[in-house]
Amino acid sequence: MPTIVPAATRTMLLLEVFARERRELSNSDLARLMDLPESSCSDLLFTLHEMGYLLRTARSKRFYPTARLLDIAQEISASDPLFAVATEACELLRDKTGETGLCGHVVSGVVHVLAFAEGTHPLRYVSNVGNKIALHVSALGKAELALGTPEEAARQLRLKTMKQIAPGTITDLAVLEAQIAQAKAQGWSWVENEGFDGLSAMAVAGYVGDQPLAISVAGPTQRMLAHKDACLQALKDVQALVFHARDGAAPPRATGARRAATAKVTGPA
Repeated sequence: MPTIVPAATRTMLLLEVFARERRELSNSDLARLMDLPESSCSDLLFTLHEMGYLLRTARSKRFYPTARLLDIAQEISASDPLFAVATEACELLRDKTGETGLCGHVVSGVVHVLAFAEGTHPLRYVSNVGNKIALHVSALGKAELALGTPEEAARQLRLKTMKQIAPGTITDLAVLEAQIAQAKAQGWSWVENEGFDGLSAMAVAGYVGDQPLAISVAGPTQRMLAHKDACLQALKDVQALVFHARDGAAPPRATGARRAATAKVTGPA
């Protein structure tokens, strides 16, 4: 029977602490935050420092992760077929709209950004792979929640505290549930000034294999409103190329210009 390895658990917990705190930490800081004896924490820090995963400041003796972990994660992600599909979907959205294309997935009440392609306009939305977006302000998240049941959507929304982030932020659960129900009925979600003032996004969702994912276009609200129909058409085009129904049914057959785009998505990686 497999057993949990305490050293592995402590290592991952340490990295999660750094991700949460976003600052240099001393041995005593980490021991307190991880609820570990300082001697055990010191041994763990020494090991990771020797392996090149942590750096240590000369004077304050504080630690912070190096880029080595990021490099390894990127190498792993680059070989993941799902990452390749997500990246190409974002690039297609960027090419069709000029706005930033994103692909994300809901995990434990938060939207994780799996891929993005930065827009071509001087004023554009910028993100990074691995970024986390609050679910209640995310077009990606609401589009994906619309794939499931209202009960699951409500459960996911309750997992994290819903804070007022921007002028348009919605924190009322009933209003959010209605917003997701509308996204389910129309097939797409829209957020306006909910996560950032002056930023809007539109998203659709579907399945890649058994994995639910969402793709979105995000940019300045004024520009997104002016080109809302074009953005929605671009999303529907890419949705048909990338996603399929949960039961495995193929997406709508592409024709004309859309067939040419299909070759880019389904061709050799």
